[in-house]
Amino acid sequence: MASLQRIRNHGALLIAIVGLAMLAFILGDFLNSGSSFFNRSRENVGVIEGQKIHYTEYEAAKEQLTEVYKIESGRSDFDEDMHAQIRNQVWNMFVMDYTMRAQAKKIGMDITADELTELCVGENVHQILRGRRAFYGEDGQYSREIVKNLIAAINEGSEDGEQNANLQQAKTYWMYWEKAVRMSYMQEKYTSLLQHLLKANSLDAEYAFDARQKGVSAEYVMQPYFSVADSLVKVSDRDIKKLYAQHKEQYKQTPNRAIKYIAFDIVPSEDDFKAAETLMNNLKEEFQSAEDVSLVVNTNSDIMYDGRDYSEETVPAQFKEFAFAKGAKAGDCTEILFENNTYAMARIMQAGYSLPDSVELKAIVEGGEDQELGWFKATDLPKNIAEPALAGKRGEKFTVAQGMGEQTYEIMEIGKPTPKVKLAILAREVTPSSKTYSIIYNNAKQFIVNNNNAEALEAAAQEAGMTVVPQFNLTATTDKVGQLAASRPIVRWAFEAKEGQVSDVFECGQQFIVAALTEVNDGDYRPLEAVRAELTYEATNNAKAAYIKKELKGVESLEAAAQIMGQKVQSVERVSLADSRFGNAGMEPAVIGAAIAQGENTLSEPIQGNMGVFVVKTGAANNAEGTFNAESEKAQLSSRFAYLPYQAIQLLEDEAEITDNRANFQ
Repeated sequence: MASLQRIRNHGALLIAIVGLAMLAFILGDFLNSGSSFFNRSRENVGVIEGQKIHYTEYEAAKEQLTEVYKIESGRSDFDEDMHAQIRNQVWNMFVMDYTMRAQAKKIGMDITADELTELCVGENVHQILRGRRAFYGEDGQYSREIVKNLIAAINEGSEDGEQNANLQQAKTYWMYWEKAVRMSYMQEKYTSLLQHLLKANSLDAEYAFDARQKGVSAEYVMQPYFSVADSLVKVSDRDIKKLYAQHKEQYKQTPNRAIKYIAFDIVPSEDDFKAAETLMNNLKEEFQSAEDVSLVVNTNSDIMYDGRDYSEETVPAQFKEFAFAKGAKAGDCTEILFENNTYAMARIMQAGYSLPDSVELKAIVEGGEDQELGWFKATDLPKNIAEPALAGKRGEKFTVAQGMGEQTYEIMEIGKPTPKVKLAILAREVTPSSKTYSIIYNNAKQFIVNNNNAEALEAAAQEAGMTVVPQFNLTATTDKVGQLAASRPIVRWAFEAKEGQVSDVFECGQQFIVAALTEVNDGDYRPLEAVRAELTYEATNNAKAAYIKKELKGVESLEAAAQIMGQKVQSVERVSLADSRFGNAGMEPAVIGAAIAQGENTLSEPIQGNMGVFVVKTGAANNAEGTFNAESEKAQLSSRFAYLPYQAIQLLEDEAEITDNRANFQ
């Protein structure tokens, strides 16, 4: 009771304490929740037109496309470049999909379930599906029944574990192509809509006809800009800045980096060559005399012994003369040969026999139609098929294990027998030892210690006779530096380092790479200094144009202009607004427009063109004969617009609001 009373006496204090505890709990929960929220936002690979792409969605799409490539190519050993291609293709598909969806939503366009069904299994199957060999029947043509059966099997599923796994792979494959059909058809709908909108009208037709018909003959004299010495004109920094402001939209950029790097090749040392040669000498006697040569070879050689039959075309060139020499017999051995950084010796296991080089096979299908597979060389077939196929006779059948079952083949035709030999080859390529690897790595590290900024690194490398390789415009999502293998880490470093900083050592395939960050470009536009050279060229030509015009001020004849310019008078038989070239002067639209506008038999003021300053004297009107056909003109003009709908799709993607965070996940 006393305890209860004490609690009552301090009730207000306890309420305050509990309140503070509850507040702390709530705040803690809020902060943790907030932390989860911010973490989730950091897990977005990107945002396209307001649509967030979570990392798991991006990874799932990569895995799906990888499975599709495996099925389509029959391969699974994808290299670094292939994985980079898959990543980029997945991202581009997200961009294409979400930008098209956003535009379709704005105009109320969609694809119905019935439309999609018709595109996939209807009478008019989309060409994307028609191009998939996985959906071909025995006649080599697209089969709707195969697709229908596949979809039915996917929807039904299976209780058998292996069969269900195969169905899941098939579902992944089908869902990818179904989505591809939907995306493609959405674009086709959109471009079709634009094509109906982009039609030439009667005024367009009349203008185009008149532009071709109305022309004028002309004589002209032109002074090229290069004929005026740079010393005769002045270009100020103000001129450069003015041009930069005018052209600024042309200089939009994605944040990028520029680096320079040097390479330390990871190559074997003299000690590595001596060690490989010693090993081969130690194995020589055993290789030449061992009863079980396969054990010696497969334990020590880079080329495994599998009992293959070599022909004169397939045997390694260095052993051809030895293996097919007159009188060659089992047990004969070569000396140790050295070629292409590899020590090798060969022993004949069997000689003096012949086998065909090729065979035509048919697959026997129980309860179905047999399939003619065509001709195969021995190297095209697995060993368990090649051996009975090439040792058999025409019309013979043989059965081999294949997957979880068996497959029977029939020999349809067999090639002409040619001499063969079985060789055991003991080969050791000389590779850098761990000691050599460490020495080269330490040399690269020491180079960094001695030259710890970009300027010093480049100077020291040039002094040492090393090649300094520049690499420009590396973006945050660049997959690799030039042709350097496994060089994505260099890109990541470049976006974390400071300008002038030298990197640590990167291992890129058979090279150690040391890089220096030479440029950091994070602005929305290329900086003026980066484009100063091209702007200076343009500003100089503008100044030269002004100089030439000043020299020609008050000139009253073409001959006088030619004399001042020191150039010859040239002629144009006919020029019209439909032309893109002005005589021999090339692309000069401003000169063409001025010539047509000034009328007949008149002398122009000096005209600033692309390549120089022109003075033009027009002759008489030189109109073409022709009859105006409005429909024909419209058709011609509309055909010129054909590319615009497709360009519009690219423009949608270029102008879309996109946040690309892929660099955080690569």
